[in-house]
Amino acid sequence: MPRIEPLTPPYPASIDQALRRWMPPGVPHEPLALFRVLHRNPELASRMFVLGAGLLGHGLLPALDREIVIARVTARSGCAYEWGAHAATLARQAGLGVEQIRATTRIDTATSFPWLPHHAALIDAVDALHDTAQLPQPVWDALCAHYEDAQLLEFLVLAGWYRTISYLANGLLLEEETWGVPFPAR
Repeated sequence: MPRIEPLTPPYPASIDQALRRWMPPGVPHEPLALFRVLHRNPELASRMFVLGAGLLGHGLLPALDREIVIARVTARSGCAYEWGAHAATLARQAGLGVEQIRATTRIDTATSFPWLPHHAALIDAVDALHDTAQLPQPVWDALCAHYEDAQLLEFLVLAGWYRTISYLANGLLLEEETWGVPFPAR
């Protein structure tokens, strides 16, 4: 049971409108529990929407690269909720295969899965940030070999944002969405 209960329908008109903005058109399920909890503080939710939507819909990183970063950050953070929601939807839409998605949950994925060099660089960078909150020079250099400065900045914000989302979902004890991909047992 989540620590703060998500809102349930019927929603006040302003919340209903805001929740519809957070979900893609034609989605066959209720807005995410995370969104419904956040809207217990509509002002905070509104501020978070701007950055989240910007990273997902207007970023400079290719969608596949973005989803690898999100999957690895949420996996390393033990956030089954967010990992499963992305694995079921945006990761697959971006072209991340089932084995690739599962590989993001393995600690040794950088060496045990045949990632393309730029994807391996992203995974190594996420791991370094997760473990030390820093990027050693060789890890940074590997990123620089594949990405421009604007993309590198976006990568850092994206990784930090999904660490924040992981803290939020884990801290709230949000249960995985019923339609999400179950987090693999370790």
